[in-house]
Amino acid sequence: MTFSKSTICIAITACLFNVATSAEEQTSNDTNNIDNLETITVTSDFRQQNLQSTPASLSVLTDIEIKQRNAKHLEELVAVSPNVNFASGSQRARYYQIRGIGERSQFQEPINPSVGVIIDDVDFTGIGSVASLFDVQQAEIFRGPQGTRFGVNAIAGMLNITTNEPTEDFEGALQLGVGNYGSYDLGVALSGSASDTVNYRFAVNQLTSDGFIDNVHLPRDDTNNRDELTIRGKLAIEASKDLTIDLAGFYFDFDNGYDAFSLDNTRETYSDQPGFDQQETAAFSAKFTYQGFDSATVLAIISNADSDLAYGYDEDWAYAGISDPTINPDIDPDYAYWEYNSTDHYYREKEVLTAELRAISNQGEEIFNGTTAWVTGLFYKQDDEDLLRQYTYADSDFTSINKSTSIAAYAQLDTQLSERWSLTSGLRIENYSADYINSNQFNDDISDTMVGGKLVLGFQQTADSFWYGSINRGYKAGGHNTDGTLPEDLRSFDPEYLTNYEVGYKVALLDNSAFIRTAVFYMDRTDIQVKTSKTIEREDNSSEFISYLGNATSGSNYGIEIESAWQLNDSINLYGSLGLLETKFDEFVDDDGNSLSGAEQAHAPSYQFNVGINYQPTEEWLFNLSVNGKDEYYFSDTRYYEYQEGVFSPIPEADIKSEAIVLLNASISYLQDNWQIKLWGRNLTDKEYDNRGFYFGNDPRDGYTPKQYSQLAEPLVFGASFDYQF
Repeated sequence: MTFSKSTICIAITACLFNVATSAEEQTSNDTNNIDNLETITVTSDFRQQNLQSTPASLSVLTDIEIKQRNAKHLEELVAVSPNVNFASGSQRARYYQIRGIGERSQFQEPINPSVGVIIDDVDFTGIGSVASLFDVQQAEIFRGPQGTRFGVNAIAGMLNITTNEPTEDFEGALQLGVGNYGSYDLGVALSGSASDTVNYRFAVNQLTSDGFIDNVHLPRDDTNNRDELTIRGKLAIEASKDLTIDLAGFYFDFDNGYDAFSLDNTRETYSDQPGFDQQETAAFSAKFTYQGFDSATVLAIISNADSDLAYGYDEDWAYAGISDPTINPDIDPDYAYWEYNSTDHYYREKEVLTAELRAISNQGEEIFNGTTAWVTGLFYKQDDEDLLRQYTYADSDFTSINKSTSIAAYAQLDTQLSERWSLTSGLRIENYSADYINSNQFNDDISDTMVGGKLVLGFQQTADSFWYGSINRGYKAGGHNTDGTLPEDLRSFDPEYLTNYEVGYKVALLDNSAFIRTAVFYMDRTDIQVKTSKTIEREDNSSEFISYLGNATSGSNYGIEIESAWQLNDSINLYGSLGLLETKFDEFVDDDGNSLSGAEQAHAPSYQFNVGINYQPTEEWLFNLSVNGKDEYYFSDTRYYEYQEGVFSPIPEADIKSEAIVLLNASISYLQDNWQIKLWGRNLTDKEYDNRGFYFGNDPRDGYTPKQYSQLAEPLVFGASFDYQF
């Protein structure tokens, strides 16, 4: 590999469009003919195809972009993709939101995520904290429901990460990095040929950081630390002329602290029992590709991920005696000894097994007079999760077992209607069943059969411009409430459905030196799964107000997504992306009994943007400057009221919303043929902002007055890295 000027320019051009280059050859039925750039492919759909003629809104984040931002984890990279957000409330992002849809946390309840996470064919949905980015080739972000391809956990979209493939020739990479907050990382990757028929790749990465928090009580500066080990291995085996086998193995050991919330809403905490956010995962995938049939290529894919997860926190965020006047003489006497001390810990054992059998028609074997290529397949998933919760104020430990099974059949037809017009039609039928039982003598079982799919019309206007219009239907399985005191008809809830209507346009301009990709979408949500409430009338004419997760309402999400770039000359490249989003609930009463009809949905900023410039004055120097930002958004789907002078009034929105932010990032790289040194920084103005928030009372020093508490996002971080290719 070389860091020469020509390679850098080509790679940057690709990454700034959020597209990925691949060694795979373009399929022969690709009608887009852009001669001046490398072939750009989307790799995780049924067929690889040119991004500029892919009839969907998606971003592809490349290894160049990862290195440019010095991103070590997916959460540090998604800001460049329009209408993609993530929720913290943990050490690393575990849940993502696409177009305003997605979960934000999990405690003792089982959940069905709205955004799936796949790494090298292994399903990490709901446990995506281990989405580290060392030796990653690309990450593809599909926006909108993926009802045909991915099914039950992709109602909002899908994140698909592909690591670098084994190579025939021996090569290696070494990465060293240091940064503020005691951060350092070391990564090594080796790849080559083990024999004439077997190629291998092995990568290991260790990242360590003290974190951004100072615990002033203990005192320590590492209670919110990161200690993350990633080990990956791949084998590419040519078993015979017609059969290839691709094997991937993973081991993740993330032993992180969790001490993120402060009673003062600062990065100084008082916890005497800091929390933890740990994940140890062993996983593998095996893909068998058989090309011995004339009519079709057959793929069999098997994966398994076995994870131990531990998550816990100091619930009071304080130390014993914080309201004791003999220890804290500044305490208001009216609130003396107003304190509690507790911890809340969750231990999960999660095992996910998937198996898929897929047949893809070969070139020349199209049906319907040679106009239609086809794909058909069967899919199976077993997801078992055991939970142990240890909570200070519980009479005993809480345990639960949730076993779920998905079985699906799907098919897709890709029809060339004429030289310029194409039609894609897909259908997926999936049965999801789950058995749930917990230590409160509550048990429930559900079984839902759901149907999703898509209908997409494409028009290749010219060699450089492509239009598409699509209707996609996605779904999310039903689930269980964990409270055994709920009436029987509220103990489970039904599937949620989403229909996405979308029009997109992709064009290459100025002799292929500029691109624009746009999409306009409208998402119609029905039977939304959200926390709601109900008043139950008892037989004695009294009433009880209860909250639960149910199919509370319908709603809509609509907006625009734009990604573009311009290679102005050999030295300057401009790029940008913009996402605009509007969301609302229809008839809806939240879990506090407040009407949210017509209100915005949570974690759905109205705009997100990313703009930047790359400047390379000589072959040795590369300068990058970028700005990304997003609008304010609600932290929760609950709105709060306060009682003053006999009247309930809504609290100020500033207390239940994030702030709008604009962040500045930069890097300076010195390049040689096989190595580079980079100085980098993110959030250069040290903007203080939130990525998770709650509204309640938790401070005994003010008598537990309700207010906003926030988990502060990444401050100014900077460092240096050294990359060596051999």
